[in-house]
Amino acid sequence: MFIRELANADALPALEATVRFAGARQKILAHNIANADTPDFVQKDVAPADFQRLLSSAVDRRRDRWGGHRGDLEWTQTRAIRADDHGGFRLEPVEPRRGLMFHDRNNRDVERLMQDMVENVGQHRVATELLRSRYAILGTAIAGRV
Repeated sequence: MFIRELANADALPALEATVRFAGARQKILAHNIANADTPDFVQKDVAPADFQRLLSSAVDRRRDRWGGHRGDLEWTQTRAIRADDHGGFRLEPVEPRRGLMFHDRNNRDVERLMQDMVENVGQHRVATELLRSRYAILGTAIAGRV
């Protein structure tokens, strides 16, 4: 129980969710790039702004329910982000409303895909570094060192 409370303390659940979101979205973006020249391929994505809104509301609900900065995150759902049975979420990418339709009925926009990948990698990196530093602080506290 004590370890569970430590794992659900402060920013840890939000950072873990951000890392999971960015990792899952990276697979979606890589799939889009790999199929950029495939006729009839329709790119799909999950909007980071939607995830950020859901994460913010989950953090607010956790604060309201638990009266502080501890407890599980409770997810609501959108078309592309679904709550799962284990207290987390899963991505179900949808067709973005941007991009041009080419003569082969592919809605590719390689420049936008590359920009999305760079932004996603940045989000993953920042969340990973923050998560790593939080775990280092926990490790130091558990070891009893100052």
